[in-house]
Amino acid sequence: MRTHICKNLTFLLLLSIVGAFVTGCRKEQKQVARNDIQFDSIKIDKTYHLLDNPKNPNCNLQINFIFPANYKDKEVLKKIQEQFVYTYFGDKYDTLPPRDALNKYTDAYMESYKKLESDFKNETEKNNNTSVKTWFSYYEITSGKIIFNKDNFLSFVINSENYTGGAHGSHGINNHVISLLGGKMLTEEDIFIDNYQDELSRLLVKHIAKQNKVEDPKELENIGYFSVDEISPNGNFLIDDRGITYTYNEYEIAAYVIGVTNVFLPYEELQSLIRTDGPLSKFISPNL
Repeated sequence: MRTHICKNLTFLLLLSIVGAFVTGCRKEQKQVARNDIQFDSIKIDKTYHLLDNPKNPNCNLQINFIFPANYKDKEVLKKIQEQFVYTYFGDKYDTLPPRDALNKYTDAYMESYKKLESDFKNETEKNNNTSVKTWFSYYEITSGKIIFNKDNFLSFVINSENYTGGAHGSHGINNHVISLLGGKMLTEEDIFIDNYQDELSRLLVKHIAKQNKVEDPKELENIGYFSVDEISPNGNFLIDDRGITYTYNEYEIAAYVIGVTNVFLPYEELQSLIRTDGPLSKFISPNL
């Protein structure tokens, strides 16, 4: 009995030693801390009927504006707010505080639509039918979402949809990454080594083919993609602690029916392309 107990104790001690050795040899896990930044949001839903008549076509503007409201470094906060305003509303408004920018943009959208009133009046006098009203019905819907807010990086996406008459509206997804160490919007040139384009293009095509379950990337052209040889990095990317996600909008690399194409590239596959002295170097390891 005593011999059996001793054997068990010896086995447990051996397991403990092996476990400690494995733990010590295991690759160190990177710790990612949440940024100390607070956000606010403003929502509007505004409609105007031509000639102020509810029977006439209308425009509808819907905006869900999410923006940084508080951060310890006020100078950086101001720069980040300017970036958010720019991505939502354009360079006409990026010097304005967020709420002022939203109000000015809303007023400009409504005033622009009202300029159609004389054309609408003339067209309805000539031919008052449903098709005329359809062509004068406008809408714009914009919303934002914070995707990654850690380790001094801020990734966010702006979704937009608008219709200004025609067969169908247009959709757009625009990704952005800001470094909180200075408030700068990151570009591919900040992240990747020189002459990265060819290899990154190859990885993008490889993953698009895999997502569509085709072995030969050229087969993508049979299901609605344009020339795969022309697919390349487009600067429309997000980052997190796992990798980089590229987005290609409608008509960009494929027919309208394909819709939006998102491509996730893990850092393990980007190891040789990411600058070792760049902002994303903390996410890669020489041991990968």
